[in-house]
Amino acid sequence: MAVNQLAKAINTTCAYCGVGCGISARVVDPELHLVEISGREDHPANYGRLCSKGSALGETVSLDGRLLYPKVHGRQVVWSEALDQVASRLQETIEQYGPDSVAIYGSGQLLTEDYYVANKLMKGFIGSANMDTNSRLCMASTVAGQKRAFGSDTVPNTYQDLELANLLVLVGSNTAWCHPVLFQRIRAMKEQRPDMKVVVIDPRRTETCDLADLHLVIKPGADVLLFNGLLVWLADQGALDQDYIEQHCQGFDQALEAARASVGDIQQLAYACGVEQNELIQFYHWFCTTDKTVTAWSQGVNQSAAGTDKVNAMINCHLATGRIGRPGSGPLSLTGQPNAMGGREVGGLANQLAAHMEFTPDDIARVGRFWQAANMAQSPGKTAVDLFKSMDRGEIRFVWIMGTNPVVSLPDSHRVIKALKKCTTVVVSDCIEHTDTAEFADILLPAAPWSEKDGTVTNSERRISRQRALFPTAGEARPDWWMISEVAGRLGFAEAFNYSGSADIFREHAALSGYENNREGKVRDFTIAPLADITDSEYDGLEPFQWPLSAVQGDGSGALSDTQPVISTTASKARFFKDGGFFTGNGRANFIATDVLRPLNAPGKSYPLLLNTGRVRDHWHTMTRTGLSARLNQHTDEPFLAIHPTDAESYQLRDQALCQISSEFGKAAVRVQVSEAQRPGEVFMPMHWTRQHSETGFSGVLVNPVLDPVSKQPDLKYTPVAVEPYHTERYGVLITRERVAFGDIGYMTEVRIENGYRYEMAGSNLDQLSLFSRLKSYQKVEFTDNTVGERRVAWFSDAQLQAIWVSGQAISSCDRQWLQSWFCQTASIEEAWWVLSGKPPRGEDAGRQVCACFGVGEKTICRAIAEHGLTDPVQVGSHLQAGTNCGSCIPEIRGLIKRG
Repeated sequence: MAVNQLAKAINTTCAYCGVGCGISARVVDPELHLVEISGREDHPANYGRLCSKGSALGETVSLDGRLLYPKVHGRQVVWSEALDQVASRLQETIEQYGPDSVAIYGSGQLLTEDYYVANKLMKGFIGSANMDTNSRLCMASTVAGQKRAFGSDTVPNTYQDLELANLLVLVGSNTAWCHPVLFQRIRAMKEQRPDMKVVVIDPRRTETCDLADLHLVIKPGADVLLFNGLLVWLADQGALDQDYIEQHCQGFDQALEAARASVGDIQQLAYACGVEQNELIQFYHWFCTTDKTVTAWSQGVNQSAAGTDKVNAMINCHLATGRIGRPGSGPLSLTGQPNAMGGREVGGLANQLAAHMEFTPDDIARVGRFWQAANMAQSPGKTAVDLFKSMDRGEIRFVWIMGTNPVVSLPDSHRVIKALKKCTTVVVSDCIEHTDTAEFADILLPAAPWSEKDGTVTNSERRISRQRALFPTAGEARPDWWMISEVAGRLGFAEAFNYSGSADIFREHAALSGYENNREGKVRDFTIAPLADITDSEYDGLEPFQWPLSAVQGDGSGALSDTQPVISTTASKARFFKDGGFFTGNGRANFIATDVLRPLNAPGKSYPLLLNTGRVRDHWHTMTRTGLSARLNQHTDEPFLAIHPTDAESYQLRDQALCQISSEFGKAAVRVQVSEAQRPGEVFMPMHWTRQHSETGFSGVLVNPVLDPVSKQPDLKYTPVAVEPYHTERYGVLITRERVAFGDIGYMTEVRIENGYRYEMAGSNLDQLSLFSRLKSYQKVEFTDNTVGERRVAWFSDAQLQAIWVSGQAISSCDRQWLQSWFCQTASIEEAWWVLSGKPPRGEDAGRQVCACFGVGEKTICRAIAEHGLTDPVQVGSHLQAGTNCGSCIPEIRGLIKRG
């Protein structure tokens, strides 16, 4: 449908990663929820760029699968009954077992206003700090590391520094796939400045290495050792900034002593890190001699049993050289979720209070005074993994889960399920009706999704942007803050939660950030106090800005007098700590002595391989959004296990065959992907698939619940596992227009396609699926190919293909992409024989999708390369458009060119 030229563009933010891209959305059809998405040209996070996921957001806003009405034990009810049930059960639990018997588990998908109200209810009025969030799985180690070093959870630098740096070090971050727009910015700058050096530190050879001048293929968990070695090298080469250390820091001698004790000589260090000695020296030399250096990291650092020490080991090197808070220099955390930072600002983690305050007597009293809350929590609460362990022990009897899917995302999934079954009351507020977690809910509350939310989010560089609704809330869906406020009112706290909209909450949040800030000379890093009196219209039109905003001159109360003008957002501060000014007791940064510890759960005879988990390019978290987009399902369409060729041979695994993975905690079955990008002895599995899309392909059942002792973040990158071939009687491929529910058939993965679904299956009795009886009314064409031992069946109705079934004793080699295309066109019975061949005529086979933005397949690209002699991704783009939008597929295109 053409864009409605009269539709007004709505400026909002992307729903995915922590880059926080600005989006311009035009609603084409409000009833059908049709919307066209483009990048917002003037947003300083992306300047008009979007990745494949962001570009496809318009395909994920339908009412398909939505939870639209409150439910109690599966029965649809009105809001008043649902809220009465939540409040009465919550009150009864507190009265019988105390406030620490209840908990809220939130999400980086919540808006800051939702987070603020939930935190206020739990910590201020219920009196328990048992509110944590899935950001604990994402950025907790960075939070802990920054607080240890800086005295506050302060990100010192900005995205611009990624472009200004002469040396960019990417640690544990597949930026090309996980933060694609930032990767585009880096790529563009490197093309302008070829002398700019990029170092990637990662056990896997990811697409980010396409841009790397040096890839250090480090052993998993060796990051602390590597950066301890760098600190020693800096000292020995005379590359320290002694003035900065003496004037602005403390603890350097102890940190250097600990580093020296751990590293040995350079040869021993290289061996222990698993890298070539000459490559290690090259990295150290570049770091020593390059003044403008940025170290950026993500989940490969955070999701570790030593994540906090990894963060501090990196920060130590920047403090030691004074390379912090300066243009082109500093440590920069790349946040995983769209509002993980905003949640931290309002105390969304169990060990925080709002406005970057802590569980100190002064801060507890301060927040209590501001909220006028007489029942403030006095100590930190249970963090994510421990929260569910406590539930399993019967200590937490009421949990409210908001906008997240812990049955899938938490480690040791079987124990999470066991805990939820034991919990007396499980409340789930979500926009999706059927999730792995919702299955265990006593009360389901319909939450507004991304396209119906209104509020703010904060990205990785401390930039606050407005989230604006594209549509009115559908059905009976409501914002999360509204639900929480309604429950608070029923508990007797109506006056404190009397919000008429998200602007009211934002004003209160802003006022708290300035409340008693700069009292007795003590300043908190986070403040947006000048916006405490923002009007509704000003809030509606709020443009992106970075915190902190300039402090208001006055008595330090944070209140604005009639004579104090509102300071514009141009008064925000881009960088911290160039000249010191840390938020510790004496204003000095802390060097942290980081010891190298042995892993708590190492490989052994029973589980000899190391499992690493993470994201793929076109999917997000547990696929409740990206799973709705047909094109986002084509690049990586099944869960897989990436394994090095030597390990594949050792364990008798063939590429694209099925394998079974087992750990101490559970089992999974997925597709094998033989890849030299893996180190021998290590395997990789994506985190996205759930029981809603794959019966056996979710990683949470495998992952060990080992925690970082400081941050309490689980180690999702280091689980010992065993692998073996998955043996079964038959394999099947079903492509159909209707979604099908199956029983336990062994292996099954659902793939969303245009106008239908594809199912990859393995098990026994596959040719007796109940679906086939429902297809009896259609015209059936069948063929048995004895040369390959396959049975192929197609059903037609009114010249439209309704279903295709291919089964055999081996995995079919039929061209799935081509077969799927028949569901987008009419086909005669005569043409059915083409379909039953399973292979397209030469030249019509596009192959596996490479470019999600324009739907360009691998074989199409290879033919263009061969026919036109293309030698560069730019040339491929000029012929096919592939790689010209988000650029995420450029590394893969380059690989196809090299392959010839």
